Amino acid sequence: MKAAIYTKFGPPDVLHLQEVDKPAPKANEVLIKIHATSVVKEDPDMRASPGFNGLLSPRHAILGQELAGEIASVGAAVTRFKPGDQVYGIDQFGAYAEYKRMPENGALARKPANLTYAEAASIPNGALTALPYLRDQGKVRPGQTVLIYGASGSVGAAAVQLARYYGAAVTAVCSTANLAWVKALGADEVIDYTREDFAKNGKAYDIIFDTVGKRSFADCRGALTDTGIVLATVPSPATMLHALVTARGGGKKVKFAATGLRSASAKARDLVFLTELIEAGKLKAVIDRSYPLGQIADAHRYVAQGHKRGNVVITV
Repeated sequence: MKAAIYTKFGPPDVLHLQEVDKPAPKANEVLIKIHATSVVKEDPDMRASPGFNGLLSPRHAILGQELAGEIASVGAAVTRFKPGDQVYGIDQFGAYAEYKRMPENGALARKPANLTYAEAASIPNGALTALPYLRDQGKVRPGQTVLIYGASGSVGAAAVQLARYYGAAVTAVCSTANLAWVKALGADEVIDYTREDFAKNGKAYDIIFDTVGKRSFADCRGALTDTGIVLATVPSPATMLHALVTARGGGKKVKFAATGLRSASAKARDLVFLTELIEAGKLKAVIDRSYPLGQIADAHRYVAQGHKRGNVVITV
């Protein structure tokens, strides 16, 4: 099968198509014929330099987290899926390829019937971050005021729609070019961060969800209600210290959650829930650009600029 691999860290051109062995599913695994994947913001970082995917060389030669495709075959012990099932899901590596094997109890669910494979592949990363932050950490509920900082990104676009689904009044913060687009996602108000600082406009919010790790708790404190919460996606030392200190009181708080480290079964349950929302028209896929697998280096260049609107999809 063809896969986009890299054997050393470096610029986008270290990614190249290569024939590799097609995986065979074990007894409890399924083999997925991938139709679409994506480039999430972490992928260029893992490609460019040592870190999460190794120190001297990449531990996993094939990147790619989100996927959508069709079950090609199943192991002898699999009961949850059958060949021909259309699925979508997420794993840490391996989706930049024509085939990938996953445990049947992995972060995998049947694809929403009203989405294409490309649309389905754009959902998991952003929505599986936004949902547990808002629902579990923020305890979002009807009537609350929620500000989404970085509302035009993958997580932000999902957060705007999910906060609206839960009945909150949503204020979205983004750049000038994305104001109308984010408003169309369901935001009640939009703020252009190049012209206005939400933390200094005199308004207070029950939840401030910083999806891009740009604002500190100290920045946001004055824009919180008395029991307001900052949801922080980047675990800086200052953020973690504030999370520990504020956890003890009943006032303003900052919370962080390692949503990517949740169990596969928890993610799979949430994917089923997200499918219900999508099929009911409450959540939609947001795609900025689409590239074929052979242009994966170009997709990395674009995502690395940090200006993508929603998601960048790779068709396989």
